[in-house]
Amino acid sequence: LSIIHWINDALMAIFFFFVTLEIKREFLQGELSNTKQALLPIIAAVGGMLVPALIYIFINIENPETLNGWAIPSATDIAFSLGVLSLLGSRVPLSLKVFLTALAIIDDLGAIIIIALFYSGDLYIKYLLLMLFAFVVLLILNKFNIKKFIPYLIVGLLMWDFTHQSGIHATISGVLLAITIPHRKKNKDFSLLIKIEHSISPYVAFGIMPLFAFANAGVSLEGLSLSSLFKQVPLGILLGLFIGKQLGVFLFSYVSIKLKLAQMPNNSNWYNLYGVGILTGI
Repeated sequence: LSIIHWINDALMAIFFFFVTLEIKREFLQGELSNTKQALLPIIAAVGGMLVPALIYIFINIENPETLNGWAIPSATDIAFSLGVLSLLGSRVPLSLKVFLTALAIIDDLGAIIIIALFYSGDLYIKYLLLMLFAFVVLLILNKFNIKKFIPYLIVGLLMWDFTHQSGIHATISGVLLAITIPHRKKNKDFSLLIKIEHSISPYVAFGIMPLFAFANAGVSLEGLSLSSLFKQVPLGILLGLFIGKQLGVFLFSYVSIKLKLAQMPNNSNWYNLYGVGILTGI
């Protein structure tokens, strides 16, 4: 693997592991422990994937070759989105940060599933089965409430390798590992989830995120002209991301809240929600 692949596949798996730990804690005893609040990022993520894809399809409908790129504007760059939101500091309610984090994780998982189903020509079933087996082992460790991180780490590293070799983006292994880390509300004296979360937080904030931004910032604009932006593929991606994302996230959230299927994040309003929608288009 090259350095850029190590950053995007290995370090970002750790990043996804960290943010999934945060979201799991919020689902169990935080901002998302309310069912209606937990449903909101799921519904918003569906809108954030569906509307951009529809916009891309509409623009490229007459070209079968470019039509296959409909999934490109579906994913949210979670690291950059959260980075921009964190710049606002305490002016942003915690519930809104949790909402964006959950939305972006669900959105990225959806994108990984779409890529695996529609774009991965070389999926290796043997490694997929080994990945699933490793996940089952992690679930068993969780079931027995094993409080040492080493067993989870060993199996998690194996799962990362199996995932990488299966043809699926290896970052999903970080999500699966975090799901299995135990967090028992009854045992208030110790939580392995909270211990790990606090331990790796500074490394994620001051190490992984800056490295990811630095490694992926080298966008070449050579040969790019204004007219090229209006070609079908760039136009579909740009409008899908910038217009489709914010419309999809906000409209699906708005309708679900009005129908009382979901609940507005605490201490937030419609303007806040629309602002989050804009951030998902990064």
